[in-house]
Amino acid sequence: MIKKIILFVAVLFTTAIFAQNNTPVRVGAEITDKYLPLIKGKRVAVMANQTSMMGKEHLVDFLHRNKYNIVGIFSPEHGFRGTADAGEHVSSSVDEKTGIPIWSLYGSGSSKPGADKMKEFDILLFDLQDVGLRFYTYYASMARLMDACAEHNKKMIVLDRPNPNGFYVDGPILDMKHKSGVGWLPIPVVHGMTLGELALMINGEKWLPQGRTCDVTVIPCENYTHQTKYELPIAPSPNLPNIQSIYLYPSTCLFEGTVVSLGRGTSFPFQAYGHPNFKDSDFSFTPRSVPGAKNPPLLNKKCYGVDLRNVSHDYIWENGFDLSYVIDAYKNLKMGDKFFSNFFEKLVGVNYIRQDIIAGKSAQEIKEKWFCDVVKFKQQRKPYLLYQE
Repeated sequence: MIKKIILFVAVLFTTAIFAQNNTPVRVGAEITDKYLPLIKGKRVAVMANQTSMMGKEHLVDFLHRNKYNIVGIFSPEHGFRGTADAGEHVSSSVDEKTGIPIWSLYGSGSSKPGADKMKEFDILLFDLQDVGLRFYTYYASMARLMDACAEHNKKMIVLDRPNPNGFYVDGPILDMKHKSGVGWLPIPVVHGMTLGELALMINGEKWLPQGRTCDVTVIPCENYTHQTKYELPIAPSPNLPNIQSIYLYPSTCLFEGTVVSLGRGTSFPFQAYGHPNFKDSDFSFTPRSVPGAKNPPLLNKKCYGVDLRNVSHDYIWENGFDLSYVIDAYKNLKMGDKFFSNFFEKLVGVNYIRQDIIAGKSAQEIKEKWFCDVVKFKQQRKPYLLYQE
């Protein structure tokens, strides 16, 4: 049985972000009356990063200023301040501003905290801004923390935030033989859920090892529905700098499993694709070593390709998880199976997409194969939704 509803705390935005009734969305973190009474007098650990804002103040700074006993900060991929490369080893340290220990969960060789860390706190406050993709690692960090809390009888509170890609579901459900750090649960590429909803689903579907369940409370957002077009006030990671990159990310991330650059090492990551041998293109870019992408694919090589910065949001929304960009590059480069790496299946989560691209099938023909996956998942997730579809 699902334990409690996950508390959803809000971030005040300086940009105008409105739900359908033109009322600003409030994130779980902003709804302090729902969770501060639960952590009063407790030893609190916080899972947070640079997105964990309450208006103009960081959640950790707010709690520290108000004398709550924050004993440690867990940090995800990209680190607590969000500046590390994707997949980079992030070491544990101390937050200079508050003096609170930072316990890295990414690249440290352990997928979840050990007993030594778990005994340090009574309750875990989780507040990260997700972007709603199966290969974005924050939900996997949440699932591992839920498992650790379940094992050690600790309570977890999820301060929910809107999903900027929360208005649709698309892509195949992960075949669990391809389970990895970029594919942790049997969900579609675009799952359309907030992390709070997903936490409830993890419990309800018994997705934790040995069927464990976590004592989790979700603090939901206010004034948010699954049709809200929510623009993030803060970049969730170094290579998702704007809403265009976030909308294109489901489709262009697949280039990580190919020989093609998706613009890492430029000012427009995930908003272009190219390769030195790409034919018949006037557009070019050269990946450089930059913060958040110190050693990008095709470093210092001039790439020709396609600029997606001016593709309309309506077009992106209409096409959803869109294989046409990968198919275009595959046909252009004429490399056959050498176009792909083994990482491609980890991203798409199934075997048939690579095979169908090589066989010459169109993006629409391949998309029809996962239609039933989308229908099935939408039905499966219904009991866990906290917001109107």
